Amino acid sequence: MSVYYVYILETIAKNGKKSYYTGYSNNLYRRWKEHRHGRGARYTRGKQKVELKYFESYTDRKVAMRRELEIKSFSKQKKLELIKNFNNS
Repeated sequence: MSVYYVYILETIAKNGKKSYYTGYSNNLYRRWKEHRHGRGARYTRGKQKVELKYFESYTDRKVAMRRELEIKSFSKQKKLELIKNFNNS
């Protein structure tokens, strides 16, 4: 059975500005490494720092993809609430 992860990365640009990237993958560690080494999504390339802040796991790829799109539509504040609750659990 495959596992699919939906994740949020905190990125920090060279000017110090923080932003959040949401994605999904069937191999969370590999994908996070790709982002960190500039081989991930175009959005995360060139960022000074890329840190994994949040993830969820699913056994259905379509459900994971729908959740990724849902989280991408969230405001920055709502994403920060997800991260905060994840870190407190």
